[in-house]
Amino acid sequence: MSSSKSHKKLEIDESLYSRQLYVLGVDAMKKMSSSNVLVVGLKGLGCEIAKNIILAGVKSVTLYDPEKVAIADLSSQFFLHEDDIGKSRAEVSAPRLAELNQYVPVSVIDSELTPEVISAFKCVVATDISQQKKLELSEVAHKSGSCFISAEIRGLFGYTFNDFGDKFIVEDPTGEDPLSGMVANIEQSAEGIVTCLDETRHGLEDGQLVTFIEVQGMAELNACEPRKVKVLGPYTFSIGDTTSLSPYRRGGLFQQVKTPISLSFAPFAQALENPEFLISDFAKFDRPAQLHVGFQALHAFSSAHDGKYPRPGNNEDAAEVLRLANEINDKWSQKTELDAELLKKLSYQATGDISPMVAVFGGLVAQEVLKACTGKFTPIRNFLYFDALECLPIGFEPSEEDLAPTGSRYDGQIAVFGRKFQQQIANYREFLVGSGAIGCERLKNWAMMGIASGPNGVIHITDMDTIEKSNLNRQFLFRPSDVGKLKSDTAAAAVVKMNPDLQGKIITHQDRVGAETECIYNDGFFEGIDAVTNALDNVDARRYMDSRCVYHHKPLLESGTLGTKGNTQVVVPFLTESYSASRDPPEKSIPMCTLKNFPNAIEHTIQWARDLFAGFFVQPAENVNAYLSTPDYVNTSMGQTNENVKIETLTTIRDYLVTDKPLTFEDCIVWARKNFENIYNNTIQQLLFNFPEDSTTSSGQLFWSPPKRAPAAIAFDPSNDLHVDFIVAAANLHAFNYGLKGSRDREHIRDAAIAVSIPKFEPKSGVKIQVNENDNAAESGNNGTDPSQLEALEASLPNPASYAGVRLIPADFEKDDDTNFHIDFITAASNLRASNYGITAADRFRTKQIAGKIIPAIATTTSLVTGLICLELYKIIGSGLGDNKRKIDDYKNGFINLALPFFGFSEPIEPAKYKYNGIEASEWDAIMIDRDVTLQELIDYFTNEHKLELSMVSSGVTLLYSPFLNRAKAEARKSMKISQLLPEVTKKDIEPYVKWIALSVCCCDADDEDVDVPDVRIKIRN
Repeated sequence: MSSSKSHKKLEIDESLYSRQLYVLGVDAMKKMSSSNVLVVGLKGLGCEIAKNIILAGVKSVTLYDPEKVAIADLSSQFFLHEDDIGKSRAEVSAPRLAELNQYVPVSVIDSELTPEVISAFKCVVATDISQQKKLELSEVAHKSGSCFISAEIRGLFGYTFNDFGDKFIVEDPTGEDPLSGMVANIEQSAEGIVTCLDETRHGLEDGQLVTFIEVQGMAELNACEPRKVKVLGPYTFSIGDTTSLSPYRRGGLFQQVKTPISLSFAPFAQALENPEFLISDFAKFDRPAQLHVGFQALHAFSSAHDGKYPRPGNNEDAAEVLRLANEINDKWSQKTELDAELLKKLSYQATGDISPMVAVFGGLVAQEVLKACTGKFTPIRNFLYFDALECLPIGFEPSEEDLAPTGSRYDGQIAVFGRKFQQQIANYREFLVGSGAIGCERLKNWAMMGIASGPNGVIHITDMDTIEKSNLNRQFLFRPSDVGKLKSDTAAAAVVKMNPDLQGKIITHQDRVGAETECIYNDGFFEGIDAVTNALDNVDARRYMDSRCVYHHKPLLESGTLGTKGNTQVVVPFLTESYSASRDPPEKSIPMCTLKNFPNAIEHTIQWARDLFAGFFVQPAENVNAYLSTPDYVNTSMGQTNENVKIETLTTIRDYLVTDKPLTFEDCIVWARKNFENIYNNTIQQLLFNFPEDSTTSSGQLFWSPPKRAPAAIAFDPSNDLHVDFIVAAANLHAFNYGLKGSRDREHIRDAAIAVSIPKFEPKSGVKIQVNENDNAAESGNNGTDPSQLEALEASLPNPASYAGVRLIPADFEKDDDTNFHIDFITAASNLRASNYGITAADRFRTKQIAGKIIPAIATTTSLVTGLICLELYKIIGSGLGDNKRKIDDYKNGFINLALPFFGFSEPIEPAKYKYNGIEASEWDAIMIDRDVTLQELIDYFTNEHKLELSMVSSGVTLLYSPFLNRAKAEARKSMKISQLLPEVTKKDIEPYVKWIALSVCCCDADDEDVDVPDVRIKIRN
């Protein structure tokens, strides 16, 4: 066994695995980091699987592949180069795979695979080897307790199979957070019906288990043995007999209890004759059984022909495959009706090897490897077949000559699509927006496909970001030495190494897409591309690019991931609705009164702490700097500001410049200690003074009834680590604001905090506290502002001239720097607040995810989703013309969850249609006028062509014509060309890059009824 690189295994590196940790969790990551994996076969699929599990962070990866590199391997194996031809696939690939993760050793087995070697691995993955060798490996693995996975791709067809043994324990089948909720009532009855708070669905399913905490009265349920749920409705469920328990009084929370499950897997040889199928596409319900027989026929063909598979497009070989399939089908007890045409296509594509299919199965199988190593998520049992035959070009009639190998790196793709289509691929022109995780995978797939490799092809990439360490776990084109470099440039250089045919074909940009960059991505730019692919991480940018694609009639490929979940959407001009046509419901916001006074969940306290961070360490410093740098700040910057807000802001400025201005770090400790007292003791005492625990509402109900939780004040305890955590973080951040040197000496800081003199707090009468979201009472009790108070406050502010050159430093929130105290402060502040209200605390890890709004991500999902969207790109490139143009049901939007696992596909939705004067139109339509016309000519055009009266014309927010204009001005404008009229009205020249001017028009028909018409576009330049 030869090693390509060796590394000492370190503790989990949170800065590297930050996004993935929120997918798998710490326990699963630790299990994975102690699991060794054997990957057999290093063509495209084996390499993709190895890449993804190395990025994920398994203990080690060992490679086995006795074959030499062939030119056809370059169709999908992205770490092979032409000068590797003739060398060992494994030896060449190992060092390049090892570069992906310094913590994962990658080694090569250069001898035979013996049972002793195989049994040493937690998981064995077999890809590009003979069926007989797979059977031998699977038998040894099953006997030794190693998990075994078989996977194979033949053109647009593929399968994967799992055997994880007789008793495989799944610790967490779904990976979703356990459900919990507040209880409104529990019946003392034979059914024990639990009712949840109004408008709070419990989300439980029959058979799930729950336990309880904080129940008053029926206390026997607190921390009870889990009870099985029977769902009665969205707000009620039964937990069984509660007649022997004490009567329920009030309160309580239910908590779902997740329990491990045990699964049994059939050995590979047994499963071949008695397969079970996980359906990957319910529109092809009958395919898996047929493809299962077809793949066995291919193996039988290969065995009879010295390991060779059917020739592309060869009818004689296809006939033999069909004969073998019928023989196999007749022998098996589970017989299926075979489709001769389907098996013919399978035979034609038997030597096909295309990158998008490799990406789909590489992501899928890699996730199954991680399941085998960790017991996290539900594995596939036992076969999953998937095909993408819809990708074949419209009207495709393959000939053996067109599909025959040419001795090029694209032969694996040519065997599926033919040489003619390869030329279309090579001359395609793409715009990739974003080169992060999904962007890197897109570029890798495009490089293997040969996108833009022809004389007329081009790829534009834009990404304004630079590479960070946390990117390396998913954005596989980047290496540690690339940290700090521009993503677009680095990604482009990486894929050119993968495919030198792209040299000079990739143009990189570092621009944010938006209205401000339309001078770059203008009419001429969009005329020079064929399609747009988004690889973005925010909805606003996605919608903007969608609007540009609609305007310029360009296809858009859209996708996204969230942990093990992913989605793909294909947007085709005039055929499908746009991305923006449908939107997710907005996130439910937390009411302000809940955040300020009545939190009942850890999410509430974390958001409160995030706001407190901004209120202590960001906004005050920004306000002070604005005050010191803005002449007559009070009148110029705060003239129209609400009086209460003005008082609050000016008080903060005075305090941060005078009252609380620290001169030493010791002063910062005093400031932190006083704020601890005010926040966690005094404010809570005041709240309970206003609303004692036994107070009632006007209806007689207890005020502190769910969802409200009665708080308790906290006295500072120097022996409590959480209390000291707050003082340490707050003092250091306050010092940072003033440029003072901080300290990490906890003992010194604790002792200094103990010495701070804290006056006794006495609650005040007359303080008003906001109870409901619609209440206007200010928490401070200021129902009105005394003008003299504001004047006195303004007079107390120091003269900015005496602070020349002085500026505070805002602590701009940065979640990924573990040394800056940001997450430390928010964690301590949130958990102290949770302690006030009896809410279960969250660790730093969980707090960081919520406060930093971290989107969970893992390389496996990214790989699969990218593969699916690249399959749709084949369809767009080969969409056809005229009567042969693709129909909407040829395209597929995808929805996947690798944790379950679940695959769902649907055809895109048609765009909404409307009619004007009998003409059907949608959001894609526009009235195109290919010359610069006068306003009068435009009016005449609508009168003559559409029998409509033009009543109003605007461009953006600029009104060019309406009935409200005075007669002289309207007449003068009618004689002007649009290219003259627009700058005349806006007093701004039309930028030289603008070729078309978009106009919105209002029309009415002969009955004076308003008529909706598409936008009008006037061409003013060639």
